[in-house]
Amino acid sequence: MFSNNPFAQLSTSVSPDIMQSFVIVMILFVVFGTLFDVIHKKSAHYFFRNWRKVKDQGQKDVNIAGLAIQTAVIDVATSAEFCNQKRRIAHLLGMYGFVIYVIATCVLVFSYPTPATETPSVWVQLWYLGAAMVCFGGYWFWFFIRVDVASEGHSPFRIIRADFFVLSLLATCSFGLLWAIGQNAGWSFSPILLALYLISAVLLFGGVPWSKFSHMFFKPAAALQKRIETENGTRRNLPPPADKPATLGSVERVPRNY
Repeated sequence: MFSNNPFAQLSTSVSPDIMQSFVIVMILFVVFGTLFDVIHKKSAHYFFRNWRKVKDQGQKDVNIAGLAIQTAVIDVATSAEFCNQKRRIAHLLGMYGFVIYVIATCVLVFSYPTPATETPSVWVQLWYLGAAMVCFGGYWFWFFIRVDVASEGHSPFRIIRADFFVLSLLATCSFGLLWAIGQNAGWSFSPILLALYLISAVLLFGGVPWSKFSHMFFKPAAALQKRIETENGTRRNLPPPADKPATLGSVERVPRNY
C-alpha cells in the first residue's frame, strides 16, 4: 500500500492536468494570500520601518549574515523559541511533516502523475510519512498540549478563529491519508474522502489571509530582527536592572505578546 502512488491511481478517473492545475492554484492561493496579508496588516511596512530605526539607533555594527544563519539554524530549524519541550517537539513534527508532505505531493503529481510512469516508492512513503507526522504532532498538540486545554481546563473541542490553520491542516492530512488508504483498499466511500480532502486543502491554502498560515513567513523575519536588536543594543522589551531604576521616557514601549 505504501508504495502505490495515490495520485497515479486517481488519474484513471481524473485527468493529471486537472490535478496539476489544482496544485498550482493552491500555490497561488498561498502567494497572493500572503501578499494580501502583508498589505492588509502592514507587516512589511512595520518591519522595514523598524529595520531602519534599529540601524539608525544601533550602538555597533552587526554581522547580519551571521545572525541570519543563527536564526535559520536555531529559531527556524529547531524552533528554539519554545520553552516547553513537548510543544517544541509537536511543532517540529508538524513543521517538517508539512514540508515533506508538500514536496512529496508536488513530485508525485507533476513527475509521476500516471501508472505509465513508475513512481519510486520512496516518494510515496515520504508522502505518507509527512502527512502522518503532521497528524501525530497536530493531534498531540490539540488534545494534550494547548494552554487552554492543558492549563486552563477548557474542552479540546472549543474552537476559536485562531484555530483555523491548525484544524484545516489536520483535516487536509487526515482526509488525505484516509482517502489514499481507502482508494487502495477499494472502499466504496473513498470518493467522499477525496472530496473532503480537496475541500480541506482549499480551506487551508485559500484561507491564508484569515489564518496563521502566513506566520511561517513572518516569524523568521521577527526572529532575525530580535537578534539584530539584541546584538546592536537597541532592544527595549526588557525593564532596566534593579539597581538602575527606570526614569520617565527611558523605555519607549514594552511590546505586548498576545
